[in-house]
Amino acid sequence: MACESNSVSDERIGEALIRGVIEEELKHRPSEDVPSPTLPAVELKNEQEHKCVDQLSTLVRKIGDKIKDDVEIQDAIDGLARGFKWDRFKEMANKVFEQGITWERIAVLFYVAGRLAIRMVEAHLPQSVMEILEWTVDLFKRDLLGWILGRGGWIYSFSELAVASMQNASSMSSHRGGLFIPFFAGIALGFFLSWRLTR
Repeated sequence: MACESNSVSDERIGEALIRGVIEEELKHRPSEDVPSPTLPAVELKNEQEHKCVDQLSTLVRKIGDKIKDDVEIQDAIDGLARGFKWDRFKEMANKVFEQGITWERIAVLFYVAGRLAIRMVEAHLPQSVMEILEWTVDLFKRDLLGWILGRGGWIYSFSELAVASMQNASSMSSHRGGLFIPFFAGIALGFFLSWRLTR
């Protein structure tokens, strides 16, 4: 078994996974004059937890690779970076999960957090990466951990995430509409409201 399930272990694994996804995204950004921040470590208790995080990171990365060239998603992340606030981040997360929580949507949220971290470093705001990490972990603990535990823990995510990561581009794009239309509608509404309030 790659990953033993209990609430404390699943919480640690989730935190380590979020941190790992953000770090992985930051590693792949072009070197610039602004260094990437060092994120606090999450102490995993045993080899099983390490293996679980490694396997989940691989699956999240594959799902992220499927959507990283999607112009609409990248534009939405750019918009989120321009108006970087907790309320907008939470609104984005609420839109992602508006039609329910799934393993794939959790992976997408973690991916978006990693891409947003890159945008903040590129905008010369590396201190914001810690906020993104804290916000994502807070959202995970408050809104997602109970759902994960209710499904038996991270161990039960592997099959669904593996299927999602292996989908071909055409099936991903047809599925993506249902997943991201609410996401983009929320971002567009946020831009409109921000624009109207500043006039």
